[in-house]
Amino acid sequence: MNLHPVGIIGTGKYVPERILTNLELEQMVETNDEWIVTRTGIRERRIAAPEQATSDLAYEASKQALQSAGIEAEDLDLIIVATITPDMFFPSTACLLQDRLGARKAAAFDLSAACSGFIYGLANASSLIASGMYKHVLVVGAECLSRITDYTDRNTCILFGDGAGAVVLGRVPEGRGFRSFELGADGAGGELLKVSGGGSRIPSSEASLGDRSHYIYMAGSEVFKFAVRIMGSAAEEALKKADLEKSDIDLLIPHQANIRIIQSALNRLNLPEDKCMINLNKYGNVSAASIPIALAEAVEQNRIKEGDKIVFVGFGGGLTWGSSVLIW
Repeated sequence: MNLHPVGIIGTGKYVPERILTNLELEQMVETNDEWIVTRTGIRERRIAAPEQATSDLAYEASKQALQSAGIEAEDLDLIIVATITPDMFFPSTACLLQDRLGARKAAAFDLSAACSGFIYGLANASSLIASGMYKHVLVVGAECLSRITDYTDRNTCILFGDGAGAVVLGRVPEGRGFRSFELGADGAGGELLKVSGGGSRIPSSEASLGDRSHYIYMAGSEVFKFAVRIMGSAAEEALKKADLEKSDIDLLIPHQANIRIIQSALNRLNLPEDKCMINLNKYGNVSAASIPIALAEAVEQNRIKEGDKIVFVGFGGGLTWGSSVLIW
């Protein structure tokens, strides 16, 4: 079977208007701007309005991506939404988005791989197009992390924000498109980063609400060590599969979790900071949305030109990780 080359043909992003600054967080928990910036690189993050849900953010980003791709919602064959903050258990956020977009012929499902979800979504979508099964797939990373963030926990509340990024995948000319994917998981580390309440193990109850089990729990130092190790190695593995060297990278677009984690990846890949897209100072950690938002901004800022070799790399709860090489 001849596989069709598949690439990204449209990008879009949406972030809520409300900005939560480090100075505001100083009024909420025992922390300060200098401490947050030094340890994370984050200065502010966006917070969804009370009436906004994840599907609303996804819708705005998706409209941009469709316009950028020059196609209509009716042209979509599949919608994948990567999220850990769906509007509800079911129906999926992807189905809600499909209806609102008017993508009548598109199949739709949500994907849960935490901050690695967008790259997992790209891998699924690209293989379905490459096989000839589908022609156009919308992949969205969208999160309302403010709804599961404990604003009494100074270790985690400084990190997370809300937003959505979207891409349309389709066929591209020979020599362009995705060259490799590297996906991985280590479920033994699942306890390090989780929301334990609200599922079938710990159903919602007065007790689960009382012990704050519906909020993000993170064992910060262990997750940091894992991230530093996996970001560089996952990127190297994707490059190896694509038969490329570190020096071939034109732009690295990493998951925006922590500036020190990004800098460790740059050191391992021997890359200068100007070859890396960094915007976590404005948005914080937006989980599955962070890479597609950063990609959309890189396109807006003309930081990507045709033929550039782009590397995506991320890690997240699960524990999961993913990386990909794309020729633009």
